Amino acid sequence: MSRAPFQVLVIPYRLTADGLLYALFRRLDTDGGFWQAIAGGGEDAETPLEAARRETYEEAGIRMDSEFLPLASVSTIPVVHMGFKWGPSVLVVPEHTFGVRADTSELTISTEHVEYRWLPYNEAYDILHWDSNRSALWELNYRLAGE
Repeated sequence: MSRAPFQVLVIPYRLTADGLLYALFRRLDTDGGFWQAIAGGGEDAETPLEAARRETYEEAGIRMDSEFLPLASVSTIPVVHMGFKWGPSVLVVPEHTFGVRADTSELTISTEHVEYRWLPYNEAYDILHWDSNRSALWELNYRLAGE
């Protein structure tokens, strides 16, 4: 299996009696210990949506047939931050973003993370490390809450 030159970012959400909540995941301390959405790369000939479904299942146990919402937020990531190289002409890769509706509050986490939390928008926004995650969260919240 070979790594495709793109990244995906997926934000799980659920609607509760108290409003919308978003799941964020804390990386291992040896990997920065920061909070982020589900992130990963495409494999072989996967489309971004296929990669998002697979990564979401692998990192959070969310079913692959769940309802995914493609977002317009797209960032680019320098390959020097990824540990992969696709030749001298590929200097950045796109990061495609999605929301995914989670039907349960209980998620499983992969060995890449030490914990997860369900948070309301403002709290989630405040602890996110990456600007791309904040932009995607803002867009997802806007689309879902209709603000």
